[in-house]
Amino acid sequence: MTGFRDLIQQQVFRLNGLSLNEFDLSQPPGDPGLYGPDCVIWRVHGDFPAMLCGGISALLMQMLHPSALAGVWDHSRFREDMLGRLRRTSQFIAVTTFGNSADAGTLIERVKRIHLQVEGVDAQGNAYAASDPSLLTWVHVAETSRFLAAHLRYKNPRLSLEDQDRYYREAALVARALGASEVPESVSEVARYLAAMRPALRCDERTREVLQLLMNAPAPSWQARPAMSVMLRAGIGLLPDWAQQQLGVRAGPLQRRWVAINMALIGALLRWSIRRGAFHRAMARMGREP
Repeated sequence: MTGFRDLIQQQVFRLNGLSLNEFDLSQPPGDPGLYGPDCVIWRVHGDFPAMLCGGISALLMQMLHPSALAGVWDHSRFREDMLGRLRRTSQFIAVTTFGNSADAGTLIERVKRIHLQVEGVDAQGNAYAASDPSLLTWVHVAETSRFLAAHLRYKNPRLSLEDQDRYYREAALVARALGASEVPESVSEVARYLAAMRPALRCDERTREVLQLLMNAPAPSWQARPAMSVMLRAGIGLLPDWAQQQLGVRAGPLQRRWVAINMALIGALLRWSIRRGAFHRAMARMGREP
């Protein structure tokens, strides 16, 4: 049975940033990093099944913004290396959430330098720059709102409103460090921000191509393909209704029920299997049991 658990864990590590083996989340002992184990963000970001679904949803939501889409389209290899992009994004989230203070700062500065090289003109004819504070805010809110939505649906639907607000306040620390401005820091502020952003969002041929590329992204192995397919559908289902309508991916009640049942099974299996994830390594660094 141990071998089966290890096999599943290895498949998970092939998807996330830990496979890059660049940062050691277990060192140095006692360093709380940017947050520490008593923060809500450790709980929300510490659950791999929910985070993977949330990450899928976040990417699709981010791509509804013409400038965010153009930045990825013009300056990354995501079309040829979708898993590589997932790993790099996963690494950033894991290190800034769970890593030690020095490593978190190193990765934030690295991403800021990369952003300075990403600029151009989007499909609407508007100039964009990845370092633009307002664009950074959009990327951050699209990401954190989907992570929290995934946590509420697939991990802990009873997370209090107070803790949900705390999550947004804590996550805003990294957004501001990257250069984002006027970052929403509560559930109500995020809701108002998303409502205000809707007129600027678009779904065009490139957005739909991103959707197709994501739906056909390679799984880490053939054994993982069925679970990956469910989690992709779960990620789509986490989008707000208006975003699903824009993308043309609104699922019917039977499909939503099918996804919910399968996610419950997959989530339980993955949580049983993963014993050395980012959360576990960080807790060990702090001398605590997960």
